[in-house]
Amino acid sequence: MSKRTIVTMPGDGVGKVVLPEAIRILDAVGFEADYVHADIGWEFWCKEGNPLPQRTLDLLHEHRLGLFGAITSKPKAEAAKELSSELQGKGYVYYSPIVGLRQHFDLYICMRPCKTFKGNPLNFIRKGKARTIEEPDVNVVIFRQNTEGLYSGVEWTNPPDDVYAALNTHPKMKKFAFSPKEELAISCRIFSKHYTERIIRAAFEHAKKFSYKSVTVCEKPNVIRETSGMMLAIGKEVAEEYPGIEFWNTNIDAQMMWLTKNPEDYGVIVAGNMFGDIVSDGFAGLVGGLGFACSANIGDEVAIFEPTHGSAPKYENLNPSIVNPIAMILSTCMMLDHIGKTEKAIKIRNAITKVIEEGSVQAYDMLKLRGCQEVLDQGAASTTEMTDEIIKNL
Repeated sequence: MSKRTIVTMPGDGVGKVVLPEAIRILDAVGFEADYVHADIGWEFWCKEGNPLPQRTLDLLHEHRLGLFGAITSKPKAEAAKELSSELQGKGYVYYSPIVGLRQHFDLYICMRPCKTFKGNPLNFIRKGKARTIEEPDVNVVIFRQNTEGLYSGVEWTNPPDDVYAALNTHPKMKKFAFSPKEELAISCRIFSKHYTERIIRAAFEHAKKFSYKSVTVCEKPNVIRETSGMMLAIGKEVAEEYPGIEFWNTNIDAQMMWLTKNPEDYGVIVAGNMFGDIVSDGFAGLVGGLGFACSANIGDEVAIFEPTHGSAPKYENLNPSIVNPIAMILSTCMMLDHIGKTEKAIKIRNAITKVIEEGSVQAYDMLKLRGCQEVLDQGAASTTEMTDEIIKNL
């Protein structure tokens, strides 16, 4: 069987640091592949006015599998200022390349597992009865609708006259009549029945395959009645096809409060784009934070795997690097699962589990140290040393 070709997109900041570490792990576990570099990120926005060049899209169309590091995104005005001088004032508008990838390839599933590792000093703990300390076993998978909602990009500052006229047909717009049109900024939250049903069904199928007891729709239907209401209604319909799985629904605000009350009770959670982003970061905080937060962006033809931490550019040039590579490595495990190399993914996860449980080698975040070069003198492992220890335990 021929080798797979993986499109590697380090991106910005620490993405350039952690992605090579993940490839070291893949080599060590015996996964044979060819890796082709692809350009993405802030450098190409500044030089070309496009952080997601067509040549990168072409590579993903061809090979259909990608590993992504991290991206730097800045607000509209700040991004425009950093364009090269010859591109200034020519109408270029920055748009997040990872969001662009999701929409271009219809990567409608964003899957984010949040699972505790035994012995991780960053695991959430709480007070129990009689002043005991409890450390709940969290094992949650968030299914986030990846291409619609507030991330759809349908928005305006100073909306065009036809858009403004259409909006004003809604009676609720009367409350904004005080504002001049040019001072309005409008973002649309759009859900479609087909895509909403698709993500909910994917969540139930995952729960069925991996024996989760419940699927929870996490939205806000009591206030956002149309879009959240659609997701809740479709969730109830799809749930009838899975009688062995309990169907729950929570409001996003209440869910964030309950994170620290009973996180171990939840299994699979499904939400729209914005609320899925919020709740996945909340659960990630219970299992070690962004150094352990992995994710997959999956469509019918293309899949891209990435840690959910940002680019953290202040850490990029530290030598040796201090960044925790585990989130990137776990994202790589998700890629192996996706292509049927589950036995290799299990080996890597078991090695990570052993390293964390033994506790002799820990990244700076696991030691609860402030990120700086001096943490290496305080007992923190470098990025390379963390990877070396995982490889040793494969």
